[in-house]
Amino acid sequence: MSEKTIIFFLAVVVCLLFLVVLYQRFVFGRGIQAKIKWMNKKLEEILETGSDEKVMVFTDNPVFMELGGQINRLLIDRQKIRADFKREEISSKKMLANISHDIKTPLTVILGYLEIMSLNHADNEMLKKVETKANQVMNLINQFFTLAKLESGDTNINLGKVNINEICRENVLEFYDILLQKDFDVDLFIPETAIFVQGEKEALQRILYNLLSNVIRYGSDGKYLGVFLRQDKSNVYIDVVDKGKGIEQEFASNVFDRLYTMEDSRNREIQGNGLGLTIAKNLTKQLEGDLFLNSIPNVKTTFTVKLKKITY
Repeated sequence: MSEKTIIFFLAVVVCLLFLVVLYQRFVFGRGIQAKIKWMNKKLEEILETGSDEKVMVFTDNPVFMELGGQINRLLIDRQKIRADFKREEISSKKMLANISHDIKTPLTVILGYLEIMSLNHADNEMLKKVETKANQVMNLINQFFTLAKLESGDTNINLGKVNINEICRENVLEFYDILLQKDFDVDLFIPETAIFVQGEKEALQRILYNLLSNVIRYGSDGKYLGVFLRQDKSNVYIDVVDKGKGIEQEFASNVFDRLYTMEDSRNREIQGNGLGLTIAKNLTKQLEGDLFLNSIPNVKTTFTVKLKKITY
């Protein structure tokens, strides 16, 4: 075979290889375009219908596999956002219903007393009842606006060094007359040695006040209040304990939700407005602490405030 013939055959082979490469690129390119068009159409359908469907990519191409994975992660995040929004929407509707009920009830009583007073000579007892109901409405409104400010981040809390022993003593003393009147057994463990936490005095007083109020409102059937102050190397803990009806495990995770009134787990007659514990939880978060619940119904219910310890 001559040299020219060999060169000719080599040229033909090179041309064929070139054509094969071009063909493969053409076919591969069309395949990529088809996959991209399909993914785009599928994604458009999912977004328009709001379905929870995912984009399935049937390919061995690592680039497409990664792209499909990223798209599906975005879709999952979108589903979570929609679910959170739906929960907030339901919570807001329930909140408005509960506020309406809790404001309407005492106002109705006030109007009733005022009507009676207009027909008869007003007496001191009637005036005291009107004043009590009016104060209940004012307290509810104040709590609602406090929570609104906390959730909007419109509350300035200056963190500093606070003697938590004194905060605990002051709050228990504030409830002393009520506890005595209701025949409560009270256990206190507040060390004589000062313990300091990172906090803000007014916020800490509000947290303790709300927790003690919760015991008197919901745990009074147990006739017991315990306040225990303890610490470890890094943190300080305040345990507020009662022996009332307690909270079933299925409701325990909801008690700090905004305006959750535990109508399924507590007697409706003693149901509160559902703001106190939410405010307490929000305030502890603002102090870079936390608030926990542990309850064994009809045995013991413990709310634990966790705060950062200051040793300097």
